Amino acid sequence: MVVFFVIGGIGIAMLLVSLLVGDHLHGVFDALGGGDWFTGASLSGFLGAFGFGGAIILSLTDSLPAAALGGLVLGLLLGAGVGYGVLQLRATQEGGAPQSASLVDRVGTVISDIPLDGYGEIRIMQGGHMMKVNARSAVALKSGTQVTVTDVLSATAVRVIPTYE
Repeated sequence: MVVFFVIGGIGIAMLLVSLLVGDHLHGVFDALGGGDWFTGASLSGFLGAFGFGGAIILSLTDSLPAAALGGLVLGLLLGAGVGYGVLQLRATQEGGAPQSASLVDRVGTVISDIPLDGYGEIRIMQGGHMMKVNARSAVALKSGTQVTVTDVLSATAVRVIPTYE
């Protein structure tokens, strides 16, 4: 039974390392031929479920083969579930945060007056997200004015012109 607890403990230790280090070890698992399914989290889940599940089954049945087989089945199920979950999380993050460079030609609204030689703020919809960015204009613009983004000045600032409809 001690062997099963040691295997489960290794799984928990690997999970803690995976949480602290993050995706920096992902290349190691790719090199082992696992691809996207074989991650530190899925291996940790497999080892934890195999170890602790095997220990529980061994205590209930007193059969080492049943404990090993049951632990293996539990480990495979949990490891595959965690691998699938990681794949789904990565798929939802591929789009990432909206980039300010994609704001050119978008229409927004001034929410903080833009003075002639300074910055104000605009609110703009990008990728389904409402963004607030600093804005500069060649003319002074009052709050509520609709504007079009003409240029990106930095990651948090754009140049705008009034939108005439």
